Amino acid sequence: MIPLKDDNPTETTPYVTLALIAINITVFIYQLSLGPRGDQLFIFRTGIIPYEFTHAVDIPPYAAHPLIFNLIAAMFMHGGFLHLLGNMLYLWIFGNNIEDAMGHFRFVLFYLLTGLLASATHIILVPDARIPMIGASGAISGVLGAYFVLFPWAKVHTLIFLFFFITVIRIPAVVVLGFWFVLQLLNVCSRSNVAWFAHIGGFLSGMLLVRFFLRRRFRFHGSVFRRI
Repeated sequence: MIPLKDDNPTETTPYVTLALIAINITVFIYQLSLGPRGDQLFIFRTGIIPYEFTHAVDIPPYAAHPLIFNLIAAMFMHGGFLHLLGNMLYLWIFGNNIEDAMGHFRFVLFYLLTGLLASATHIILVPDARIPMIGASGAISGVLGAYFVLFPWAKVHTLIFLFFFITVIRIPAVVVLGFWFVLQLLNVCSRSNVAWFAHIGGFLSGMLLVRFFLRRRFRFHGSVFRRI
């Protein structure tokens, strides 16, 4: 199930969403320019290694910058083209509507805050991990959580694979994003190096915090979100 676009129009140009995509692509190009060995060193020096934060120590290869810098820098790094492509696809589809509902400045704060909370979730739940965590997934998960709350019935054009049958159908966002969240929960026990806890923490953070970042004409009436 791969989302391709939504039927949820915006009233403003998503400058921040476009800028975030541009920054992520630029950083990835820089990573490629370092070569395989240089990129690996860059990831270990700039990625989020839970052990370093829970034990307040910098482990080799040592970085020349303060450890706290990694909390922001890691959000703009990726481990490969598919990693980047998947994240930017989700950010473009769902980020523009959240930026529209919050305004540019609030959206930046929301994006960074949910990204930090996603990283904190991973650090707290996997405190001794020495594998670097990188990628925009945590912050984008926050965006997905916000979209899940604000626009659950917006239709998302979704690519569906059923054995040899491939088609595109329009599915409510609550189904697409609900399915995505369940996958994160199911994968927690897998042995992959993906930071599933960060995805979960980011998504839940986005759901809980979204109402505090909305513009005045985007408000909740009881538990229902409406434009006013």
